[in-house]
This record gives sequence, structure tokens and C-alpha cells, in this order.
Amino acid sequence: MATVLESDEHKTLRAAVSALGNRYGHAYLAKVIAEKSHPTELWAEAAKLGYLGVNLPEEHGGGGGGIAELSIVLEELGAAGCPLLMMVVSPAICGTVIARFGTEEQKREWLPALADGTRTMAFGITEPDAGSNSHRITTTARRATDGPAGQPEGRADWILTGRKVFISGVDIADATLVVGRTADARTGKLKPCLFIVPRDAPGFGRRQIDMELHGAEKQFELTLDDVRLPADALVGDEDAGLLQLFAGLNPERIMTAAFAIGMGRYALSKALVYARERTVWREPIGAHQAIAHPLAQAHIDLELARLMMQKAALLYDSGDDVGAGEAANMAKYAAAEACVKAVDQSVHTLGGNGLTGEFGLASLITASRVARIAPVSREMILNYVSHQTLGLPKSY
Repeated sequence: MATVLESDEHKTLRAAVSALGNRYGHAYLAKVIAEKSHPTELWAEAAKLGYLGVNLPEEHGGGGGGIAELSIVLEELGAAGCPLLMMVVSPAICGTVIARFGTEEQKREWLPALADGTRTMAFGITEPDAGSNSHRITTTARRATDGPAGQPEGRADWILTGRKVFISGVDIADATLVVGRTADARTGKLKPCLFIVPRDAPGFGRRQIDMELHGAEKQFELTLDDVRLPADALVGDEDAGLLQLFAGLNPERIMTAAFAIGMGRYALSKALVYARERTVWREPIGAHQAIAHPLAQAHIDLELARLMMQKAALLYDSGDDVGAGEAANMAKYAAAEACVKAVDQSVHTLGGNGLTGEFGLASLITASRVARIAPVSREMILNYVSHQTLGLPKSY
């Protein structure tokens, strides 16, 4: 499914990652999930080959590329049946935010380790009462008032209080990049800010959520009970607000699209092999249009979604945050819909075999829905497009 729109470097990267993924494959990931373990071997090898940090700055141990390159890595691992969900979180969101807005000390401490895979970082934004609406976050950060006498306001510790939910990989992450809100003294309104919270910070608790969907990355509810952080735990400028937040959310949407496209390709590849080999009435079932046409439609939808993903990555990597926001949301929406349809049709093509462990498709029926729900629901994306792109009035 390589396209002529890609550079030779991108094609080479795609082929190399595909080779890595196919050495592990779906069987490896299924074993990891069954054992309630983590894909540490694949993560370590991908890191060693430079794939995890391909989007991070070269001066901090990365590959000097962008989200375009990182999305290729995740898509190809997904197409091989072994996607690494934490790629969406650790290098794409957290790595990007720190690379763009972090202090030099934060960059030195975190970027090389995120790039070589020796450290990971989770991302905490979703809340029980906020869901997909990042404007309703209630986790608050306030300056401590019990610091040394004469300490400048800007150097006082931070105190974080709140809850987060459906946060991936907290059990293996060395820290979590938490989205909180600080009070604007001039307006009294709350504005988003990002903080690096170490996993062992006093008052920082976690509880694993029991999920029907079984994945290598576990989901957690977090509690921040007056978590005290040093002043330099703040990433970027306290007054930058939404700019810094969406610097992480746009890559998240692009990478979710890559995750979904890879999954859809994996499912489709299984269906195509089966449709070519399974014979009924002396003909392979793939010769019948009732089988062939839906598979062709699934392929077309995945290709169209990838084009929008590539557009979003290009806009983001070129510094067009506004344009990337629109394209990233559209890419995530298109990829999720294409993935669900590809998985459904692939399972349907195999019939009863599509529900067996042998072919590795049944679990994708549930997994493919994740891209429709997270990190933002398709309905919220439709709200965004109808209001921001089409200029239609809001009903809320």
C-alpha cells in the first residue's frame, strides 16, 4: 500500500518497519496480552533501531523527523498485527510537547530517554466528568504558599488536585504529563497547563480499570491528592494555554489514525488471503462480487484515510497548527470509520473462521471501536468540523 506521494526515505522506513513487525506479528502481541505482560522486546528493538524517537530532535537523541515519520512506524507495526499503543503517548504527545515547549533541562532529562525507549511517559487529560471536552477539565494547579520567605512567585511549588480516567500505560510509565488548569489572576478564568508528575510523587495514586477490551496497555484512573511538584515541573509557559495543549493533541489524533489504518490493513490482508484460497462451487470466494466489492471498498476507504493522515502530518510538521488541527481531526475520523468497516468485512469474509483464534480477527471487532471513541469521540469531531470549518452555530 505504499504510495508515490512518499519520499524514498519514507518508503525505506516503511519497508524496514514492516520487516520488524512481521518478525513479531500478531501472535507475539496475542501472547503478551494473554500473559498480562508488556511488549518489552518489540519496544526495545524498535527503540534500538531508532524508530521510537524518529520524530524527536537529533540534538536530543532522536531521528530529527516528524509526525509523518512516526505515523509510518505505527501504521506498519499495526499492519503486521503488533501495534505499540504507547507510541501514541510517549514519543508523539509527550515527546513533542517537551521538544517544543520544555525547558532545556526538561529536554535533556526526557528526550534522549524517550527516544531510546529506556523511559516512557503517560499522558493524563481525560476526566470522569469532562470526557472528550478538554475545555471542561477540573484538575487544578495552584502555587504553594508555604515556601521560603522572599521566594519569587514564579519559583513556588505547584499543588495539583483532581482526577483522571482512562489513562494508558501508567503502570510502566516513569512519569505522567498531566493536564491541569491554573487560575488567571487577571480574568479569574482557568487556563490549561501541563505538568510532569513522577510516578512516585506523594499523593499520586492509580487504580487499574477493569476493561472488557484486553490489550497490552492497561487503563487507569488517577487521583491527584494535593500532589506537590517543584516549579520546574511545569512544561512551557504558564500563559501559553491551549497552544501547548493542542501541540500534543494534534499528533495524538494523527497517530490514532495511523493506529487505525494499520489495524484495518492487517484485517484486510487476512481476508484477502482467505478470499483467494477458500473455494466454494469450484471458484475462490473472492471471485464473487458480493465478497470482492466490499473488500475493494474497504481498501479504498483506508487509502483515503491515509491521504488525510499524510496531509495532517505534513501540515503539523511544517508548523501550521491551525491547519493541522482540522486535518488531524478529519484523519482520525476517517481512519476510525475505515478501520471498523475493514475489520467487520474481513470477519464477515471468513465467516465462522473469523471468530477463531487461528486468524486473529475476532479481538479486532472490539479493538477497532477504540479509534471511534478515543482520544476524542467521532461526535466531538463532527462538532469541531461543523463549527470551526463550516461555520455552523453551536447548540451548546
